Amino acid sequence: MSQAETGKESSIEILLSVMAMLRDKSYGCPWDLEQSISSLASYTLEEVYEVMDAIENGDMVELEDELGDLLFQVVFYAQIANEDSQFSFASIAETITKKLIRRHPHVFPGGEVRNFGNPSSLSTAEVVVNWEAIKETEREEKRQKKLSENSSSLGPCATVDISVGESIPSALDNVPRAMPAVSRAQQLQEKAAGQGFDWQDIDPVIVKIKEEIAELEEALQQGDAKSIYHELGDMLFTLVNLSRHLDIEAEMSLRSANRRFEQRFKWIERELVGRGLKVTEVNLEELDTLWELAKKSGL
Repeated sequence: MSQAETGKESSIEILLSVMAMLRDKSYGCPWDLEQSISSLASYTLEEVYEVMDAIENGDMVELEDELGDLLFQVVFYAQIANEDSQFSFASIAETITKKLIRRHPHVFPGGEVRNFGNPSSLSTAEVVVNWEAIKETEREEKRQKKLSENSSSLGPCATVDISVGESIPSALDNVPRAMPAVSRAQQLQEKAAGQGFDWQDIDPVIVKIKEEIAELEEALQQGDAKSIYHELGDMLFTLVNLSRHLDIEAEMSLRSANRRFEQRFKWIERELVGRGLKVTEVNLEELDTLWELAKKSGL
């Protein structure tokens, strides 16, 4: 009987062991052995979207399965990094644990787990303010550590000129460029708003949207492809700003709109199939009527 069968190993320990076997140079899986940190990135993004789909569908069975796939991605990265003596799954877990304790001084006074259990009077808004302040301190510490490491790699007599090739710290740092554009736009705006770069109410945002529409119409009249491209982007960015002022997640709102469009269009397809027709065989006026019927049906 194996250790797994006798319960001596935890589920995560078994998972880590299986991952190590998959990467075994003699007996492992050829596909897994070919993977690298960079090659896994697209698969990780795919798994995140599948998790989101399960959540939106309210499918807890599927969510459990997809979260397992996402956890496997983390374990995969850890295995590759461990092989290169960079970091391990244990160090990942240790790092996030320390970070959570450090970022929740209202839960763990003095940054100590043993102090857990003391009531906190902080509001949610105050917690967010503290969280951002702590994150800013962490970012600066990380930046200084990287500068120190770069300086050390250049030798004891080298000097580092941070004015050349090294940008000053920005409030917009650490907003991942790989994020979906809508989500990233909202995060960039939130970061800037945290620095006071924001309208105080929604009215100026509405005015700005109208301005952007007018500028897009002007670009269309001029037939300037470059301006059309830029003005459309500005309009979308301002719409994201509106969603932020309405306290709505723009990405989730758009995903919901995508889902409604998909359901209504499929309803139209089914309705037309029942009539022996295809969408391409019906004029736009009739399609618009069917669209309104689909909406009235609750879709």
